[in-house]
Amino acid sequence: MVVKALVLAGGAGTRLRPLTHTSAKQLIPVANRPVLFNGLDAVAAAGIRDAVVVVGDTEDEIRAAVGDGSAFGLRVTYLRQAAPLGLAHAVLIAREALGDEPFLMYLGDNVVMGGVTSYVEHFAGAFAAGTASAEILLTKVADPRQFGVAVLGADGQVVALEEKPENPRSDYALAGVYLFGPAIHEAVRAIEPSGRGELEITDAIQWLLDNGHVVESRVITGYWKDTGRVEDLLDANRSMLELLTSRLDGTVDASTSVSGSVVLEPGSVVEESVLIGPLVVGSGSRISSSTLGPYVALASNCSVTGTTLRDSIVLEGTSLSGGRLDACLLGKEVVVELPAGGPLQRLVLGDHSEVRAVSIADELDET
Repeated sequence: MVVKALVLAGGAGTRLRPLTHTSAKQLIPVANRPVLFNGLDAVAAAGIRDAVVVVGDTEDEIRAAVGDGSAFGLRVTYLRQAAPLGLAHAVLIAREALGDEPFLMYLGDNVVMGGVTSYVEHFAGAFAAGTASAEILLTKVADPRQFGVAVLGADGQVVALEEKPENPRSDYALAGVYLFGPAIHEAVRAIEPSGRGELEITDAIQWLLDNGHVVESRVITGYWKDTGRVEDLLDANRSMLELLTSRLDGTVDASTSVSGSVVLEPGSVVEESVLIGPLVVGSGSRISSSTLGPYVALASNCSVTGTTLRDSIVLEGTSLSGGRLDACLLGKEVVVELPAGGPLQRLVLGDHSEVRAVSIADELDET
């Protein structure tokens, strides 16, 4: 039985800057829920109760959000990784906490729709029977050069791994979910840092293969996304919003039109607007004379006035006035003031940013 999980939540999220200058990338929400929470839910749903969360410079923020794990049905302990030295390095420093039991390793910025329960159960059986020392989850990708890649034999068994290869021998990418027996601890001690200065998990798994261990693979058939880029976050947001069931716990006036799956959290107020689901509006947010959706996740305590907004993620306390916004990722307490109408704008803004603009015609009128 797999009794522990190693959840990695220490990455810097450089591809999501400027937002990750002030926020942990694993806590950026999709459908108004931090990505990391979906991973913790998946861990708990698989019957695992103890999770070691590896953190880095955003440790305080992760600790404040996750706490002791009881909200997820978990017992969470934290382990600080002094620098981003690789996934295998995270396994190395977690040796004492993990012990000699098989464990699940889950990258905290990944979304696996449907969870990982079936994969955990399959590996538990294979490990108990002595037929596998590890299991990796794979998914087909358009550009394998951005990922660790698995090469499979004719029988579907893993025969080799490559880390971000220039000329990939396969389009099967490692999906950020791994299951390991205790042999992985010997593997991570045996390998050397790569040219990137990191202990690569692909090198550790290759060591298992080279030393006679069986590494099984399972191909994810449902939705999977590594949310390391803005476009990936928006894609994951769309997919999670598709699962919504309408719930109007806020206040909607008679002049507002609502269609599709729309969730209004308690304390939200909507006036003279058009809401097009899938869409979620957080508690305490106010919307007036605006069109929202489809595929919008608006967090709590936001204000939206005279704005058209679609396919976007907006964090807490942000204020939008005017403009036509599409495919935006807006941080906490952002202020955007744009002329009514105008061209479609795509904005990616960090916390506490301000964007204010007026039309040229308005400026000429004033002079």
